[in-house]
Amino acid sequence: MNLTVPASEPWLEPARYWPALTAATEALDTPFGIISAGALAWNAHDMLRRSNGTTIRVASKSVRVRGVIDAVLSIPGYHGVLAYTLAEGLWLAETIDDVVIGYPTVDRASIAALGQSSILASRVTIMIDTIEQLDLVDAVLPPGQRENIRVCLELDAAWASRVLGHVGVFRSPVRTVEQAIDLARAIVARAGFTLVGMMAYESQIAGVINRPRGKPMLGHTVDWMQKNSRDELSERRGQVVLALRDLTELEFVNGGGTGSLESTASDPAVTEIAAGSGLFGPHLFDGYGHFQPAPAAAFALSVVRKPTPEMATLLGGGWIASGPPAADRLPRAVWPEGLGFVAREMAGEVQTPLTGAAALAVGDRVWMRHTKAGEVSEHLTEFAIVDEGRVTEMMPTYRGEGKAFL
Repeated sequence: MNLTVPASEPWLEPARYWPALTAATEALDTPFGIISAGALAWNAHDMLRRSNGTTIRVASKSVRVRGVIDAVLSIPGYHGVLAYTLAEGLWLAETIDDVVIGYPTVDRASIAALGQSSILASRVTIMIDTIEQLDLVDAVLPPGQRENIRVCLELDAAWASRVLGHVGVFRSPVRTVEQAIDLARAIVARAGFTLVGMMAYESQIAGVINRPRGKPMLGHTVDWMQKNSRDELSERRGQVVLALRDLTELEFVNGGGTGSLESTASDPAVTEIAAGSGLFGPHLFDGYGHFQPAPAAAFALSVVRKPTPEMATLLGGGWIASGPPAADRLPRAVWPEGLGFVAREMAGEVQTPLTGAAALAVGDRVWMRHTKAGEVSEHLTEFAIVDEGRVTEMMPTYRGEGKAFL
């Protein structure tokens, strides 16, 4: 797949972009997904611009298409993968030499496979935030009976606000410098493990939109929250990294995400940023004020009935995103313009009635964008890669390769 930056940005003109995708894919039966090679290339290079020289590690959960991951990793400035399960990481490590598992694992079969392979053990780093996770690895294969296991310590990056309370996701129990030092010392002193990295994912900065549609006051509150959270985390993360470097030689310090590339890159303690959602540009990311990714991935559904002259019903459509149940978890109908969901049905498992559809007839197509990036790949076995007005290849998703990791 060619990821050369395109000379133009047709997605800025919806009346040009979506009909061109319709024409390029007219031979395909719905439902199907597309990836615009030009939009993907633009997103990938714009993310590098925003990271200002800091290496980007591809967050695989936001892609779940091995061909896309490989293509992005071929671009200078990208290196390595942040995987979401150890089983996935072992699979990717067959061809990728630097894979960090973003979440702790209790997958005994995968731990055994990791410990029994010198190649995998040299390429894969597991995530640790408590001694019990080390105990589980030793219970599967004790030191002396396995390869040395590379370990990354996760620091909690949430902000403890006096006004808002806990702001961020509940991840690691390791929050303070002292807690990080205690765990790091235990890892360094323990046979069979090597501490090689630290991660601190600031979800409240990277994953919270700061320009929500129709809610300007909320946007100002988010700006205030994110600034204060950045300041607190930068100081605390810096102190932890200095303390850990006194104990061991860290290969990497990982932070951030697509929504925080600029601010995370400005933190001198960070050596790399994990990001992936910005590659596909799902509609959740329309709500950021400091960047706007191109809609590189989308899916098409067909009109199968007309319950009234003003409505059209799609077959399928209930591709709902994870997170707090709310309207922003629904896919968005983006072309033709002016379409809306019916309040009592919304996006359904087998049918999705739409309002504002007087111009649509049975057999017509509607383009949809998913809320979150990689989750759309769980509904598809392949994507049609569209480049310069034609489908150049059909690229399998994880599911298309027979993999369903989570």
